[in-house]
Amino acid sequence: MKRIITVQDISCVGKCSLTVALPVISAMGVETCVLPTAVLSTHTAFSGFTFRDLTQDIFQITEHWKREKISFDAIYTGYLGSFEQINQVQKLIDDFGSGGAKVIVDPCMADNGKLYAGFTPDFAAAMANLCSRADVIVPNLTEACFMLGRTYVESGYSKEYIEEILEKLAAFGAKNVILKGVSFDDKKLGIVSYNSQSKKISWYFHEKMPVSFHGTGDIFASVLTGALMRGFLLEEASRLAADFVVEAIKATLSHKDYNCYGVDFESAIPFLISRVNQ
Repeated sequence: MKRIITVQDISCVGKCSLTVALPVISAMGVETCVLPTAVLSTHTAFSGFTFRDLTQDIFQITEHWKREKISFDAIYTGYLGSFEQINQVQKLIDDFGSGGAKVIVDPCMADNGKLYAGFTPDFAAAMANLCSRADVIVPNLTEACFMLGRTYVESGYSKEYIEEILEKLAAFGAKNVILKGVSFDDKKLGIVSYNSQSKKISWYFHEKMPVSFHGTGDIFASVLTGALMRGFLLEEASRLAADFVVEAIKATLSHKDYNCYGVDFESAIPFLISRVNQ
């Protein structure tokens, strides 16, 4: 069985980050180890949440792993809350990535044209440096623009514009880029993957759902990571991840009392397992 380590925060209530990554990747038949960067009482869509930074614990945890000679087949990073945590992930890659571990970076720091609270353009530049170490990066369009230092364009862009962004992101050093949230009309939303070696660009669109939910980007990256560990090619893994997000949103919308806690990915797990085992 493949073993991965995922580095991100955990919310006690609310479906995102480790609360999503651990069950989803485990359900895909991949051993999922966790390195929590912070503990929150709820995810940040709630007001008044508590926050406990675990930065000071990370070094001791990873040093213990080194003494135990623990190894990983992949390192998957999500939300990182500081420059120091980015530096710690760089060291994690140095310490545990030399054996051929695949590195997947989801640069969770922005959406809808804005950086998340507490982040700056300098942080986006540091995240771009981390992305240079990755085998796969999965930014949304906002994150891509901040890392490239260019103005975010919400709509009306061309296919050539997206292809230029993919090429410039790959120039950081990432072997593969998956750009999320690409749309050319009101009915379809999609992803675009780019292989920096073959220069191949693959487009995949699905129906645009009427409601957006917190944590769907984490679900996408988690399914992608699990699928890559199960031997899926990048294009196949990214399509499965997109399809699962849609299924989870549909399951959520089937409940009359759905809320902001996150999507009902649990009900869509049988769909995911079926696709993985096809």
